[in-house]
Amino acid sequence: MKKQFLMVFLVSLIVFMSVYGILANTVFKNQEVVAEDPLNIDEDDFVKNDKNELIFLLLGVDAKDIRHAKGARTDTIMLTRVNFDTGKITMLSIPRDTRTIVNGRLDKINAAHAYGGVDMTLESVSNLVGFDIDYYVLLDYQIVKDVVDAIGGIEVEVPFNMKYDDPTSDPPLHINLKKGLQVLDGEQAHDFIRFRHNNDYTVGYPEGDVGRIKTQQYFIKELVKQTLTPKNIFKIPSLIKTYYDNVDTNIPLNYMLKAATMANKIDPEQMETATIPGEGQYIGNISYFIYDGEQLQELVNSMFGDYIVEPLVP
Repeated sequence: MKKQFLMVFLVSLIVFMSVYGILANTVFKNQEVVAEDPLNIDEDDFVKNDKNELIFLLLGVDAKDIRHAKGARTDTIMLTRVNFDTGKITMLSIPRDTRTIVNGRLDKINAAHAYGGVDMTLESVSNLVGFDIDYYVLLDYQIVKDVVDAIGGIEVEVPFNMKYDDPTSDPPLHINLKKGLQVLDGEQAHDFIRFRHNNDYTVGYPEGDVGRIKTQQYFIKELVKQTLTPKNIFKIPSLIKTYYDNVDTNIPLNYMLKAATMANKIDPEQMETATIPGEGQYIGNISYFIYDGEQLQELVNSMFGDYIVEPLVP
């Protein structure tokens, strides 16, 4: 049973990360980043407070694979907290266009990875939320397809007809999903959480990227719930190769082993999700997401209240 709990924990981590690898309008450069096994990290230094939990930043890149992530913008970012005593999962989404301090000046937060990789992204998000974040998970979009196909598809409610074509994308992107409750395969699931609007902008989320984030949060909950069913537990070992092929992280594997026996407490129905408060605004001819500093502080205090919170003013 302990081995099965380990598999459950790993696939849960994969699921949390998966939708955040589905990105658009990303910059590619042909430089390689090689993922390393982080076993040399001292687990005694892993948790900064007295709670038995995991806090990390999820970063997604729309790359062919994780080794081509260098120089790419992170299009979606999520601060994630998993408490292994209670099984509670907390997820705070940060819109990609959030205007904050990046590399010493005001810029979109998704530019941090293009400028300085994971280190600069961790620094920028830490400054935004007001406490240090040391651990990260970086992934590519292929993981969504692999996880969904491995469990035999995912049932979701598509809110409206989704149709979009971009033959110049690499690989070409052709989204064509009908409105309604249906089971999506891996490719369709990728399209579902990547869609923002159709080609002529007549169909899409009224809230823009915030609306897409809500769809992603809904997708995560459903994927966790449907993955952790008895019929899928025995499929989980097949996902381990996917994890290592599509994920770069500095989370200690020995800490995952230690926490594995508590993974059965995770309840997808109790997952807490939120998006930082604010609204879209053009500055010059550039579109930004301008967050509300006071509301952000209140939100972060409610979700991560045992940390000192001093968010920056936009």
